[in-house]
Amino acid sequence: QVQLVESGGGLVQAGGSLRLSCVASGGTVRDYTMGWFRQAPGKEREFVAHITWSGGSTNYADFVKGRFTISRDNAKNTVYLQMNSLKPEDTAVYYCAANWRGSSNQRQRAYDYWGQGTQVTVSS
Repeated sequence: QVQLVESGGGLVQAGGSLRLSCVASGGTVRDYTMGWFRQAPGKEREFVAHITWSGGSTNYADFVKGRFTISRDNAKNTVYLQMNSLKPEDTAVYYCAANWRGSSNQRQRAYDYWGQGTQVTVSS
């Protein structure tokens, strides 16, 4: 069973950048389609981005396209989410998730393992 631990969240001003990390243990990220999701206060959790296990193709929610980049470092068993041009509406708890050899999928139910989340707060 894979364990996921996110880090890198914090408080940043609008227009700033953060890089989130998700370290996996008990499994290798190259065998998992890895996703990032977020949940803002009072809202449902939503898809942000994912990177597939095979080929490493990426997919993004429309509201982060051009601003966020997901990447994977197999040697460090870590997935990253580089977030640039942050907006106050990006404020949320960001979660890392893993889907063993899964296909491209934005649905939360497709992901078997989840981290505890890291808080991102963007001030205006």
